[in-house]
Amino acid sequence: MTLLEIKDIHKSYHVNKEAFKVLKGINLKFDRGEFVSILGESGGGKSTLLNIIGGLDHQYEGELIVDGESLKNASEKKFDAYRSQTIGFIFQSFNLISHLTNLENVMVPLEMTNLSHKERVAKATALLEQVGLKEHINKHPNQLSGGQKQRVAIARALAADPDVIIADEPTGALDSQNTAEILAILQKIAEDGKLVIAVTHSQAVADYGTRVVHMVDGQIDYDKRLKDAYPAPAESSPKKNSPLSFMSAFKMAMQHMRYDIKRNLLIIFGASIGIFSVILMLGLGQGVTGYINDQVSSQVNPNTIQIARNVSQKQIENGDQGNLANKDIKRFDKIKDVTKVEKGYYTNGVQVHYQKKSETIQLFQTFNKTERIQDIKTGTKPGTNEVLLTKATAKKLDKKNYKKMVGRTVTVYVNAISKDQRPVQMRQDVKVSGIINSGTEAVTYGTLAKMYQAQNLELEPNFAAVTVNKTQNVKAVQNKIKAYDSKVDGKTQKDYQITGVGAILDSINTYLKLAFYVLAGIAGISLLVSAIMIIVVLYISVSERTKEIGILRAIGARKKDIRHLFMSEAFLIGLFSSILGALIAWGGQALVNVIAQPLTHMPIVAITSGYVIFGIVISIVISLLAALAPSRKAAKLDPIEALSAE
Repeated sequence: MTLLEIKDIHKSYHVNKEAFKVLKGINLKFDRGEFVSILGESGGGKSTLLNIIGGLDHQYEGELIVDGESLKNASEKKFDAYRSQTIGFIFQSFNLISHLTNLENVMVPLEMTNLSHKERVAKATALLEQVGLKEHINKHPNQLSGGQKQRVAIARALAADPDVIIADEPTGALDSQNTAEILAILQKIAEDGKLVIAVTHSQAVADYGTRVVHMVDGQIDYDKRLKDAYPAPAESSPKKNSPLSFMSAFKMAMQHMRYDIKRNLLIIFGASIGIFSVILMLGLGQGVTGYINDQVSSQVNPNTIQIARNVSQKQIENGDQGNLANKDIKRFDKIKDVTKVEKGYYTNGVQVHYQKKSETIQLFQTFNKTERIQDIKTGTKPGTNEVLLTKATAKKLDKKNYKKMVGRTVTVYVNAISKDQRPVQMRQDVKVSGIINSGTEAVTYGTLAKMYQAQNLELEPNFAAVTVNKTQNVKAVQNKIKAYDSKVDGKTQKDYQITGVGAILDSINTYLKLAFYVLAGIAGISLLVSAIMIIVVLYISVSERTKEIGILRAIGARKKDIRHLFMSEAFLIGLFSSILGALIAWGGQALVNVIAQPLTHMPIVAITSGYVIFGIVISIVISLLAALAPSRKAAKLDPIEALSAE
């Protein structure tokens, strides 16, 4: 059976809507073991015919028949498989991939087979030895002579064990000695039972083969057999070809990045700046938030929250003072994780008299769990008929030695409202139990209640101190209390408001997070710059590697494979830049914390593993998005035009 047949092939190019016929009804048959030279002058249609036979050009009229199967109206996928499994290309300008070694160049077609890596290396090595390049396996193409480059190209063409070897002016750039050596190799390939089709201008080269086809002006002038075809093998071995795997494309991307390492390092460094900025800003936000929380929590018990009734202006006008009832206290006590509920009362304008000195207290309350016992550096917490003073107030009452105020008796004046809405001033002599460094002046609830009873008044709590078993459960308890509501004058109104440190920290943390997210967003502008840079770099890379893309497509790589190649390169840029950015951020964290440690006594930048992972993910995502357009452009390149690029 005829291996390859072309029937009535017509091909035209259109310039300004005008058709120029290049091939005018070509009919040829080729068999295994033939060394066919297609001879003719430039412009005669030789290269166009070769592109059609090689499956690079399938926009023509007529039929290409391979092993009895017509490729007319075949899909692009079918032509990719045809080039991968049946065709091996040898180009005049060698078309080796510069950033790959000679061994790696030969291995490219083998990446589209089912052979193991070890088997691919062994086969590629054997082919290079076969063409006399055993000592040059690990060199790059730019380290070889023209004849040696062509030998590498021949080894690559043979790698996938194709049935057809297509050589476009294989000796055009070689001297006479190298020409003779290359022709001898091509003859040996034909002797092994493969079909060799070579385009040439040289009659001497054409006469070397078994058959000469002469073309003039897109037509066959003559088809002359010089000698019989070489015996072909009885059966050809089944092909084990497969599409270029994603891992192979990934490996090729790694090889390209390694080859141009200096430029790629600069790109990675530039892209890392955005990642570094974002991670550092997030870490700074985490550290500052932690520092402020620590400072607030060090002054007030974070496990206790203060709850007051939420009273509208209309309720106040109607005489509602916002006091808590027993049912409110019981409601709080039933909440999960609540360990203690204390009645509390706060007021302002309280006066403390000692000897001839007087001090007005802006906030005076009953002692509860919001006060930290460890902050009472002098004395103890208040008992019955005792008062706890702040350090500031104690200093005003005794400038020389404020600590001696502990144990002394002071007079406390508290304002109240009688049942008939008249102002009442209550007076009580109390002993100073202790001095607290941070907090408020306080007496026990019982002491204040007795002061009210002395005036025939009843003390009603205006807040409750609710203690939670664990700090991590405070948020849940707060949310539970915030959820209570009721109808007031036909409108839904929250029953309570939280006034303790938990609410303060919630507000602080919310504003801090917002502020640092804004800062991280501003820092993220550099990510946009990085994305633009990656887009530009990849477009340049596509332009620089146009010929490489054409080579890969000629070998049988799919459009998808080309996209994978450039997407892989973008992925690597994103990955390496994010890792570098994270390392720089950690270095910045260490530097800032060392500088700030004497002032804050704790880390001011706290980069978490979550922030690092976020940085890596966002960097990779941005890089891949940036690569979409360039990779699509690379995949759409016409292989014939790509191969002709300089």
